[in-house]
Amino acid sequence: MTVSPAAASLADDLALALRLADAADAQSLPRFDAADLQISTKADRSHVTDADLATERAIREILATERPEDGLFGEEYGVEGDTHRQWIIDPIDGTANFLRGVPLWGTMIALAIDGVPRLGVVSMPALGRRWWAADGLGAWTGDPAAPTGIHVSTVDSLDDASVSFQSIAQWADAGKTEALLALAARVWRDRAYGDVYSYMLLAEGRIDMVAEFDVKEYDIAAAVAIVREAGGRMTAFDGAETISDLSTLATNGILHDDFIALLGDADRT
Repeated sequence: MTVSPAAASLADDLALALRLADAADAQSLPRFDAADLQISTKADRSHVTDADLATERAIREILATERPEDGLFGEEYGVEGDTHRQWIIDPIDGTANFLRGVPLWGTMIALAIDGVPRLGVVSMPALGRRWWAADGLGAWTGDPAAPTGIHVSTVDSLDDASVSFQSIAQWADAGKTEALLALAARVWRDRAYGDVYSYMLLAEGRIDMVAEFDVKEYDIAAAVAIVREAGGRMTAFDGAETISDLSTLATNGILHDDFIALLGDADRT
């Protein structure tokens, strides 16, 4: 594979991101299903555990040494620095799963340059799985020493599409119940696999669309980099090219405009 100069410049950052994931796993996995897990409630009524906090601290400590000039935006400790290079961190995406002993949770690590995610790493240590990508360097899973390339599906009909809608309550809160019903009636299969795992299933070509609402940049940035490098497309719900809209629509690319049209038509009825 021929690597462009721009992609080559991301290679060191990607290697660092994989090391950050190792450090994150070392903090989070021993606390998974721990009898003494400490759980508290944040101002927005979402849960946070001692593992969320320790995992983000571990990542921040390494970045402070390895990339002191870069900015950082983490779910638990907020924004630090103000540069065109910003690491975006969700220490445990799927905290509700984590605290209930459900293994569908993971750490999300992204590097955004001028607001665009250029690399992403997702580590789900309870499943023994990891995914990573960077612009021009492909999308991968497995052992970094012997990785397996991944690519989105080639499904080209909504009738044959398999989708993950995340949760009924989420769509209802966004005023999109009719759109969800129209989606479920149109596609072959609908499920709520949930959180970051849905995006990784999309990147591997196992499902064809993921959509959700009330998402922050740290909920999706790493997935954006992986899905796009796997050949998919990821935008806001209305198709805008942004990670700051509080909504996201991820597809295999082939069906992206079809999903936007279907969901838009349902919204207008």
